[in-house]
Amino acid sequence: MRTLVIVTVLLAGTAAAQAAEINAFISTAIKAATDELLPPFERANGYTIRASYAPSGALIPRFDRGEPVDVFLTDSAAIDELFKQGKVMTGRTDLARTGIGIAVRKGAPKPDVSSAAALRRALLAAKSIGHTAPAGGGVTAAHIMGVFEKLGIAAEVTPKVKLAAGGPNGRVSVLVSSGEAEIGLQQFPS
Repeated sequence: MRTLVIVTVLLAGTAAAQAAEINAFISTAIKAATDELLPPFERANGYTIRASYAPSGALIPRFDRGEPVDVFLTDSAAIDELFKQGKVMTGRTDLARTGIGIAVRKGAPKPDVSSAAALRRALLAAKSIGHTAPAGGGVTAAHIMGVFEKLGIAAEVTPKVKLAAGGPNGRVSVLVSSGEAEIGLQQFPS
């Protein structure tokens, strides 16, 4: 499980701070929730939120390049690293936890994933496994590869991994629904 956090980056004297506009970097892992929460917040408080969504790992380089941001919603490890580097003021609020969901094609039998041993057996038995590509900047791929290592099956399952490139046609769900991946592993907010 990963924790997503919010960090307010104080940019004293910037146009964004003086105007009723807030620039926000938001991890795509919580886009559905923020799509529901931001409009009522804007109406109630008179702010305009300029939300920029991307995988957590893609937001950090944008921040490092100096793109203006007032609020940063991303994974806790990324925020902790920014604290450590002194790039943001310390202080955060944990908002949500995310997990890794397991998907199979509609009508396919659901694999037993009730324990680590059962998950290990299901992944070894699968003909193909889909998850997000690490190159997209998301944290999910690294986490999933770490799980493969902890289960002691990385060498066996890596050759059958199909990577989702991202975007509307490059999601893990597309790999599963098309039959390209028998099992899909994807981050989801819980």
